[in-house]
Amino acid sequence: MDIFESIQVRNHEQVMFCYEPSCGYQGIIAIHDTTLGPALGGTRFWNYKSTEEALVDVLRLSRGMTYKAAVAGLSLGGGKAVIIGNNKRNDREAVFRTHGRFVESLGGRYITAEDVGTSPADMDFVHFETDHVTGLQGLSGDPSPVTAYGVYVGIKAAAKSRWGSDSLSGRSVAIQGCGNVGRWLASYLHEEGSTLFVTDVDDGKVKRLVDATGATAVDPDTIYDQSADIFAPCALGAIVNDKTIPRFKVEIIAGGANNQLAEARHGKELESKGITYAPDYVINGGGLINVWGEINGWTSERSKKKAAEIYDAILKIFAIAEREGIPTNEAADRLAEERVLAVRAMSKMWLSRARR
Repeated sequence: MDIFESIQVRNHEQVMFCYEPSCGYQGIIAIHDTTLGPALGGTRFWNYKSTEEALVDVLRLSRGMTYKAAVAGLSLGGGKAVIIGNNKRNDREAVFRTHGRFVESLGGRYITAEDVGTSPADMDFVHFETDHVTGLQGLSGDPSPVTAYGVYVGIKAAAKSRWGSDSLSGRSVAIQGCGNVGRWLASYLHEEGSTLFVTDVDDGKVKRLVDATGATAVDPDTIYDQSADIFAPCALGAIVNDKTIPRFKVEIIAGGANNQLAEARHGKELESKGITYAPDYVINGGGLINVWGEINGWTSERSKKKAAEIYDAILKIFAIAEREGIPTNEAADRLAEERVLAVRAMSKMWLSRARR
């Protein structure tokens, strides 16, 4: 692949490749857009098959963070980082302190946080080397409860649009991924009286969720064939693709995973199949809202209240899609791009060097 062409296609501002041989650290930090503010996005620790796979992932994820912040109404840009390797390793301090040094070298253009394969404890190691990190222990910590709450209210908005009522009592939901977000989402849905089907590659996580909610366990591959009202992907991305779309037996797809559509065209294909799709970076914006709250000293209740606005954002996107005759993913992109372009077009003002 041509690296610069890949960067140009998505209009990224900066991509930094990072390496520290002493601890085997290999990382990529991608800054997509800082028009609205510093780029914020978590650090994902994953055993990628190749550097190319890691690059594609970080470019997609960082672009999604720009759009997520824009739709959520935050003064943040979009960025993301990936660390390539085994995220189960126990010797984590050197890896994450190294990562913190590379984050610090960007001078505040990028703010990191936890993501798949990382934790608040890892972010504490990053904090030894830089202040440009959120999601720390003792502060906002794990953003999963707020992320899951945003997904929950987003599902209710999708239900309102689809069925005329946002009640999820008696509705069946197939949850893919029983990690932190999936677990919290399941608890919200269980409390409302939904019927749950759950799956994960980790049998232990599945068992704990089944024990807690009475959910039915489903094999990871057959989750796409599960008959349900709603499919909630809460694991990794690109799971809505040419192979899975023909298998879906649901009316709504709405979940916490990033980059759920393998390609943008799959949004149109879901629409053609009569499936309502809640754009991922809108419905899962609660995690970003949570760390934005940490930066600004919000209480957890204020962050949760802000995440509740995802309900209205989803309905607004559905209205745009219907009015313009476009898929919901395109409607979400249009809403985000309009905000970024509006701020970018503002007249420049002279500021003293101390304020720049």
